[in-house]
Amino acid sequence: MGKQVRSGVIRDYDMKSPGTKAGVVIIYFICVIVVVVSLFPIFWVIMAGFKDLQEYMSSLSIIPAAFDFSKYTRTWTQLNIMRNYLNSFYAILGCVFCALLFNGLLAYGIAILKPRGYKIVNSMVMFSLLIPATISIVPLFMNIQNIGLGGFFIPLWFAAGANAVFVVLFRQFFESLPTSIIEASRIDGCSQLQTFFKVVLPLSKPIFVVVTIFAINAAWSDFLLPYLVLGQGEWQTVMVRLFIFSTGQTVRVDDLMRSVVFSMIPPVVFFFIFQKQLTQNIVTAGIKG
Repeated sequence: MGKQVRSGVIRDYDMKSPGTKAGVVIIYFICVIVVVVSLFPIFWVIMAGFKDLQEYMSSLSIIPAAFDFSKYTRTWTQLNIMRNYLNSFYAILGCVFCALLFNGLLAYGIAILKPRGYKIVNSMVMFSLLIPATISIVPLFMNIQNIGLGGFFIPLWFAAGANAVFVVLFRQFFESLPTSIIEASRIDGCSQLQTFFKVVLPLSKPIFVVVTIFAINAAWSDFLLPYLVLGQGEWQTVMVRLFIFSTGQTVRVDDLMRSVVFSMIPPVVFFFIFQKQLTQNIVTAGIKG
């Protein structure tokens, strides 16, 4: 058998046209510009981290005079940020677990079980999307303090488990699942929870991966609620630690640049390791939903 030829929107035959070739060149040129514009700030911050304060204030060159990694080592030691990395890791684990379990179960009830009053619950979920998150910060913080949950990650985990966006994503995906499979599981004697964990969950891996990605990104980059809940205690996340470091009276601009680089390392590593899986599951979930 010959080699299988795969064609996209633009076929090999279309490339024989000069106009099509010119269009492809223009598209590639625009894509290159977008990539350069997107990556330039990251490149600039990394290069600025190799400069000391004097070079940073006096030199207009993006490339530093010397690539001295000891500057990054000194800032890492000064920050003592390894404990904060572990704290962020704990926060992410709990947020992902609660985001998948609680939001998934609520969407399962709305989309498949449909008990009496489910339309009211669905309307409340949709209405909550209209309320800015900053409006609920003050009452949420006051309630957290009143019930004595401040100082640890539990409020952050519960907040991730009550996310209206995740509920909508799950609900749309669950509504597209074949009802015959769900009915067959009930005929076989599965309870509602068994149907969710043994039937719905294996069929919904794409949307679970998508929500996991969103939950990881939200938990890692979240600052305001962790800052209010965790405060100055030992459970500070990376974002809280960097904010406290940046507001210090003796902080230098070059150290601040290097601290920003430290906050970018985990997301970049995560993306490059799971790039293929992330792209495939996001596309699959978008088509399925």
